Amino acid sequence: MKIHTYKNYEEYVDYQTKGNKADALGQWCKRDEIKFLSDYLLKDFGGYFELKRGICHGTKQGNEQRWFKEFTGAAVLGTEISDTAEQYPNTIQWDFHTVKSEWIDSIDFIYSNALDHSYDPQGCLKSWMSCIKKTGCCILEWTLCHTIEHSSMIDPFGATREEYEKLIIDCGYKVKEILKYKSNECCHDKIFFIVTH
Repeated sequence: MKIHTYKNYEEYVDYQTKGNKADALGQWCKRDEIKFLSDYLLKDFGGYFELKRGICHGTKQGNEQRWFKEFTGAAVLGTEISDTAEQYPNTIQWDFHTVKSEWIDSIDFIYSNALDHSYDPQGCLKSWMSCIKKTGCCILEWTLCHTIEHSSMIDPFGATREEYEKLIIDCGYKVKEILKYKSNECCHDKIFFIVTH
């Protein structure tokens, strides 16, 4: 596991914003993956609760929340630390390490493929889970691109799949399931940790 350090918070925000703008048109997650995850939430996660509210953290262009809303019917908000956030519907400029008071214990699901952008992954996960209802879950993506070899000042947190799982457990949460998905548009499998209280 590796976590890059910054001179100060402003440097972190600067790197994240520059990284966002340099890859403004890039789209890491794909529509078919969100359909897969939406089907899981609606059918396999429990099926006993209605999906009303979701959050997607680190969404760049806002496609994740748009697709989740399309497939689940939930109201889904996206967060993005860059000032480009305001350009996209249902997206706010926000540092995902912190939460709004109205999110606490009120969100059915959180999705993110951007935990590798955290300077404090344990604190970040605890913040996210503070928002999740007892019946809900947090979906964390891990791929080979989330490892130490790919960590940088833009992606400060690098860890193995096993280290992601250990981090979840060390924070006091459960890994309900680990889903594997082979995207038609990605060269390797994507792993999704379903995290619950």
